[in-house]
Amino acid sequence: MRIAVLSDVHGNLPALEAVMSHLEAQGGYDEIWVLGDLAVFCPYSAQVLEWLAALPKARFVQGNTDGYLVSGRRPPQMAVQDETQWNDMPGFLEERDASFRWTVSHVSYEGYLFLCALPFQQRVQIPGYGAVLGVHGSPFGDEVGVWEHTTDADLRDMLSDTECKLLLCGHTHCPLDRSMDSTRVINVGSVGLPLDGDRRAAYAMLDIEGGQCQSALHRVEYDVKEVLAKLSEVGHPGVDWVGSRLRLAAHPR
Repeated sequence: MRIAVLSDVHGNLPALEAVMSHLEAQGGYDEIWVLGDLAVFCPYSAQVLEWLAALPKARFVQGNTDGYLVSGRRPPQMAVQDETQWNDMPGFLEERDASFRWTVSHVSYEGYLFLCALPFQQRVQIPGYGAVLGVHGSPFGDEVGVWEHTTDADLRDMLSDTECKLLLCGHTHCPLDRSMDSTRVINVGSVGLPLDGDRRAAYAMLDIEGGQCQSALHRVEYDVKEVLAKLSEVGHPGVDWVGSRLRLAAHPR
């Protein structure tokens, strides 16, 4: 069984199109799993939702920004480390929250209903292999990610009640592949806003057969300048904040 796994598209249509072209060139898939954060921040939110909703053989998970978009809730405020960060906080919050408002104004009611209906996880029992669990962040919730620096103790705690052989996740925008006891964890990174220092879109392709899972974490070039230009063209309120992430592939404040 071949499973393509994507996460954190964040309204970046050129990156999504590049990934889909690349995975088709790898031989296509039996199923595609999309692990949330589909629309907010990049300027093609409506087009991305229409594109994803039409995908055949697809399983979806709702991400934290999907939930914020449809519920009106907003992310928790980040911890402040110094006076400069505190003084910058009003502008940071205004630009971040304006991205949600802008997205609401550009997504159709059908897109809203699609996001509302997304489940919080996917679980599939694959014959001869075992249980595969797909979440956005981790079994602890869509705001808690699995990182390279997540301790073994914390990861073991996250996995304690999952009863799965393979955990698929996103949220951190940083790919990884690690194992804890009898469970393998694959974080597929981000299609639309990578934050691991590599601007290329990220996704995973899994080949599960005979009790084994072979995985490939792919990186795909796309036209970042096109997305940056579109942010300015449409008057996106997060042009500086989002643009910085697109250019640097890092976590700016």
